Amino acid sequence: MSEPVGASVVRLVEIRDTALSIDEVMAVLDDPTDGGVTVFVGRVRDHDGGRGVQGLDYSAHPTALERLRGVCEQVAADHPVHGVAAVHRVGHLEIGDIAVIVATAASHRGQAFDASRTLIDTLKAEVPIWKHQAFVDGTEEWVGAP
Repeated sequence: MSEPVGASVVRLVEIRDTALSIDEVMAVLDDPTDGGVTVFVGRVRDHDGGRGVQGLDYSAHPTALERLRGVCEQVAADHPVHGVAAVHRVGHLEIGDIAVIVATAASHRGQAFDASRTLIDTLKAEVPIWKHQAFVDGTEEWVGAP
């Protein structure tokens, strides 16, 4: 799922079933006016709640891309940033795979740090993307599903 992004502050918003690229995110935020770019990369870890994880699948509601765009636009409106990017993966992911990348660019590092924290925290709270975890003991669970 992808949506074209113009020359606005929101530079990249996508939900895709292919590998995510930090280089791609950095490239769309490349601007000589910015003194700080803060990037958060969320990866699949090998444990959760004291149990071993063997892999997981992410699913997105049909409105997820629209909701993700709205979160990015709100962060851009609330923080003095020049660039915002958010990309989330869906489908099957293995341990170590990148699940999400969010980044913001601003004149100063503090502005970028604050905006990126708001971006990832709001994305996790408001964008309908759900995680189905498979544990090494054969059990499974859905995280974030309604």
